[in-house]
Amino acid sequence: MDYHPRRFAGGIESLVPTSVLQVRSDSSEVQPNPTIAPYTTALNGVNQTQNDLFRDLLWISLGAVGVIILLIRIAELAWAKLRQVSAMSVPREKQGYWKISQWSWMPGMKKHMIYAPLFGKRHNREFRFSSAINVGTLPSRLHATLLILYLASNIAYMFILDWTQPNYFSFCAELRGRAGTLGVVNMVPLIIMAGRNNPLIKLLQISFDTYNLLHRWMGRIVVVEILIHTIAWAIPSVANSGWAGAWKSVTHSSFLGSGGLGTLALLLIFIQAVSPLRHAFYETFLNLHILLAAVTIACTWIHCATASIPGGLPQLSWIITIVSLWIADRLARIARLAWVNWSDKGFADALCEPMPGDVTRVTFRLPRYVDIKPGTHAYLRFWGVNAWESHPFSIAWVEHEVQHSLPTSEKEPLTAMDRNSAYTLVSFLIGAQTGMTRKLFNTVRASEQGLRMKAALEGPYAGHHSLDSYGHAVLFAGSTGITHQISYIRHLLNGYNDGTVATRRVTLVWIIREYESLEWVRPFMDQILRIPNRKDILRIQVFVTRPQNPRDIASTSSTVKMFPGRPNVPLLLAKEVQEQTGAMVVSVCGPGALADDVRGAVRSVQGHTVIDFIEESFTW
Repeated sequence: MDYHPRRFAGGIESLVPTSVLQVRSDSSEVQPNPTIAPYTTALNGVNQTQNDLFRDLLWISLGAVGVIILLIRIAELAWAKLRQVSAMSVPREKQGYWKISQWSWMPGMKKHMIYAPLFGKRHNREFRFSSAINVGTLPSRLHATLLILYLASNIAYMFILDWTQPNYFSFCAELRGRAGTLGVVNMVPLIIMAGRNNPLIKLLQISFDTYNLLHRWMGRIVVVEILIHTIAWAIPSVANSGWAGAWKSVTHSSFLGSGGLGTLALLLIFIQAVSPLRHAFYETFLNLHILLAAVTIACTWIHCATASIPGGLPQLSWIITIVSLWIADRLARIARLAWVNWSDKGFADALCEPMPGDVTRVTFRLPRYVDIKPGTHAYLRFWGVNAWESHPFSIAWVEHEVQHSLPTSEKEPLTAMDRNSAYTLVSFLIGAQTGMTRKLFNTVRASEQGLRMKAALEGPYAGHHSLDSYGHAVLFAGSTGITHQISYIRHLLNGYNDGTVATRRVTLVWIIREYESLEWVRPFMDQILRIPNRKDILRIQVFVTRPQNPRDIASTSSTVKMFPGRPNVPLLLAKEVQEQTGAMVVSVCGPGALADDVRGAVRSVQGHTVIDFIEESFTW
């Protein structure tokens, strides 16, 4: 093989073969080159000291962000508890202190960073090219800032290399080591953020939806880094023994073969996770995603353990940690399922009722007492309806039923003896879209009167947004998004009567397509309207966008009003701000377009008063 000088960096020349990426025309194998071969394996040329440094910097930076968020959350909780305790026993006109923002810079921070979309007003409204092609949503400005900073740190750590290195293949080895190190380092938070039982959700009070966003972007970073790792190995390997020799080394070595298979699995994950494919075939994507992720983790373990150095690669302990975290999440899910759905009284089942507007009302009967907070959700699976799949749905209503007794209200606590014999009734509204939800609705509709079937509930999850310290709550719901808001209404009304919450005004704005949709929540709303003193604080506005009969749209009382058409969200919210009582919270659960309208309206009214925003969403 002939060589010629090649200028590489800083005027330093290195010997690079003229035919390193060519396969000879004859069938003879390329003979290994002893000046290249060392840089195709093990840690030769790898700057492990710098790799360890950047590993520590990445984890320290993530830990530092976590600690900062934790301190902010502790301060917020302490402030909210102080506000609740001081305001819960005073009339609404005495909450003026909590109405005014104590930090002049906070409203501007909320408007331009915390609640701001990346561009314009669009955040949770999906980008759709057609009914079948969905390219997902945009991150918020705050999330985008964090992601850009994290991506920039990975790029910086990746390319802080010895660019004056005279040996081209030694440089490739250094790049290979750096990319592989960063790829596995990022797998640790990647797996943590993917778990439903991620302990950081409760600790930092950050929604699973946010972690899911970070998981997606961190996964893309891992794929790129592992791909660079593989290419940086391939260059000296092909230069050393040709394409045929490099392929032979992959197929005859568990170390290289596992690395190649793991890279292939990651590339397949990257391709199938492209937004249009993911949204068009979500159930298929999810099952393949889990399978390919398991293959990737297993291959990474084998790759690290079978390296030709004592004790394996330095990353072996990290991949063991990754597997431990993954197993811990799965075991926690199994434990939740077993505890919630089974007791000595039997197994859980669900009564499924067909509702107007292609909605299924599902009421689980859990064979034990389960304390469920407002604003929570759970993952449901139904035997006979894609039982291997589970999907998240907001919990609308909770009752506790004692054997041989009527259900008890939330206000009437059960004794310890009652709890031992109690059942928990948990209700959901499930709109029929595609896949499992459509199959469930069609199955239930065929039964006409409803169907009781074996089912399992995993949860509850979330519920870390407490509204108890706010004097004024404005709750927006679109269609089945009423499930998230109605659980708060009962809690706040009972808290008002008990003197345990600061809330003195609650406004519910519900947007539905047809008048018949009221049937979804009729049994729940009947109980709410019977709660004592509810007229003192509760106002309900129902907007019917497609009324079949205008005569149906009639206001029955001064506190429950119905309107045709869509609400003017900015005008409605501005009116609420004019009558603001104490600190205000605005919550929304519904389609992305509604959520973006409410977010924009909240940003527009940020001034000298306290107006917080909470969005409940499940983006995927």
